[in-house]
Amino acid sequence: MKRLLEIEFIKLWNNRASKILIISYFVLLTSIALVAAIKFDIGPIQFHLAEQGIFNFPYIWHFNTYVTAIFKLFLAIVIVSMMANEYSNKTIKQNLIDGLSKKEFILSKFLTVISFALISTVFVFGVSMILGLIYSDFNEASIIFSDLEYLLAFFLKLVGFFSFCLFLGIFVKRSAFALGFLILWAIVEQLIFGLLGWKFVSWDTAKMIKGAFPLEATARLIEEPFSRLNAVKSVANQIGEEFSFDYAVHWYEILIVLAWTAIFIYSSYALLKKRDL
Repeated sequence: MKRLLEIEFIKLWNNRASKILIISYFVLLTSIALVAAIKFDIGPIQFHLAEQGIFNFPYIWHFNTYVTAIFKLFLAIVIVSMMANEYSNKTIKQNLIDGLSKKEFILSKFLTVISFALISTVFVFGVSMILGLIYSDFNEASIIFSDLEYLLAFFLKLVGFFSFCLFLGIFVKRSAFALGFLILWAIVEQLIFGLLGWKFVSWDTAKMIKGAFPLEATARLIEEPFSRLNAVKSVANQIGEEFSFDYAVHWYEILIVLAWTAIFIYSSYALLKKRDL
């Protein structure tokens, strides 16, 4: 496995575009710390975002994993480009000639996906821990290390999403078309949801079915955290609204993402095995 990972990272690091995207991605993950510096005054009102509780333990695990997951598109580009380059540069054929089996080839790509997701998770953990220790009002160990399931959800969210991107890269062969297909699929999921709710089943049933779609499944692992903020709740109460959302990470949502991950990786291998290179 170490040999397979070394091969992949050498390829990525020797590609200038991939190198820039990977570095940019981790710089953006770090940039969440800049949120702490956001301050502005509106007359007598002084607003400091860090003082709104976004970096309080354990809320920070929810907030940071949700926000940083937005940047996963940078690595999605790297993954589909990684596969496109294999075809355009004919390195995939050369690897197979040099003795790498098709199973090992797919395994090397999947290990790269897991590595990206794991490094991202450790990175977010480190940044969140530092920000929390600086700004959080709660520093008891029992509070700091609660709600860590959001980190697991973040890791699985990235693995599932990147596995889909890997499959698209193999299926389409061209990075631009693969990314276009990704956007198209996101639209198709919404259209199917709308059609189901409008014509065939109730909206609640349509929403449940939608939760089984690949992109929606990964998105639902971490629900939006903003309505948990006291400031948002106060505004909602003033206008007569009350939030009652379920923010938990559910086991069945994890199983759905794991199932899709297995489907995408196996489909990638089956497609590569069938295809004449």
